[in-house]
Amino acid sequence: MADMGSLAVRVQGNDIEKALRQLKKKIQSEGLFRQLKMKNAYEKPSESKRRKWREAERRRRQAVRKKR
Repeated sequence: MADMGSLAVRVQGNDIEKALRQLKKKIQSEGLFRQLKMKNAYEKPSESKRRKWREAERRRRQAVRKKR
């Protein structure tokens, strides 16, 4: 995990459920769930290369969409 940073969610009016949902949404948008899942199990080198290629391809497609 490159840069964890800090995530903060305010609890207003003792509404812990709402704050928990907001925290989960932030964690998911940061991609921390995916990183933790990847750290949990061994990834073969061939799988790693394939995953990195797919991620790069996804970034390329997003860049093309942004330019339009």
